[in-house]
Amino acid sequence: MGEILVLVDHADGVVRKPALELLTLARRIGEPSAVVLGAGAAAADIAAKAGEFGAAKVYVADAAEFADQLVVAKVDALAQIAKAADAAAVLVTSSGEGKEVAARVALRLGSGIITDAVDLEAVDGAPVATQSVFAASFQVKSKVSHGTPVITVKPNSTSPEAAPAAGAVENVTVEFTGKAAKVVARTPRVSSGRPELTEAAIVVSGGRGVGAAEGFAVVEALADSLGAAVGASRAAVDAGWYPHTNQVGQTGKQVSPQLYVAAGISGAIQHRAGMQTSKTIVAINKDPEAPIFELVDYGVVGDLFEVLPQLTSEVKARKG
Repeated sequence: MGEILVLVDHADGVVRKPALELLTLARRIGEPSAVVLGAGAAAADIAAKAGEFGAAKVYVADAAEFADQLVVAKVDALAQIAKAADAAAVLVTSSGEGKEVAARVALRLGSGIITDAVDLEAVDGAPVATQSVFAASFQVKSKVSHGTPVITVKPNSTSPEAAPAAGAVENVTVEFTGKAAKVVARTPRVSSGRPELTEAAIVVSGGRGVGAAEGFAVVEALADSLGAAVGASRAAVDAGWYPHTNQVGQTGKQVSPQLYVAAGISGAIQHRAGMQTSKTIVAINKDPEAPIFELVDYGVVGDLFEVLPQLTSEVKARKG
């Protein structure tokens, strides 16, 4: 297969882990080429990192529009590069912004789009994506039947694997399509020091069973001992116990970590839709009939306020 474009997600000059996962997956279906937009002075470092993970070519476009506009500038650039390179496929991280960019690019290219893929393979010279559907109750294989396939891939779908390649840089001039909504101010979100929820390899989530906002202290303590992100069920978020930005579920964020710990979460379909593709699932709940136990790899019937502190202590002890 031909050139596979990978939109490299980066922040403060650092390439995000999902972008390295995309480059790893791209090698399965063709020759990866990285697309770096608005990198500024860090472009050379980002290009080198992309080459380290298999990018034979790195398209770099740097312009004020990437900072001043929302998604439109990225769509302009990615669509124009895809046309000029006659790309065999375009891969984008399956985030909120990523899916909007992918949908607009697919429309510009007159192509089909596949979202939330969890695996990629080449079949008869075409990329085939594996998706988890119907709240991850089924897995299906899908392919785009017309145009250049545009595919968004969930973070943590694979482990990044280095495979040094040329990483030859090609500077690109983008023809922007016109006026768009502009960013007039930015307020940095206060960092918790924990990993980004959608990118974390381990997620510890609390639900209605924590009882109050103060109850999340034991959830946070376990998360910190594991180097994990903290999630919350919709019930906990609606009760005002934890920020909406940490909600996991159909109306929150979808996560697919290596390990997902659900504490005091019943396992309603709304929540399962956001975490059911996790590789290993552990649940702690006082109710032995809780639906979450139908889904888990390991279940503990017990009081989370007794179980989690013991688990935290054991983790710390084993870490020394």
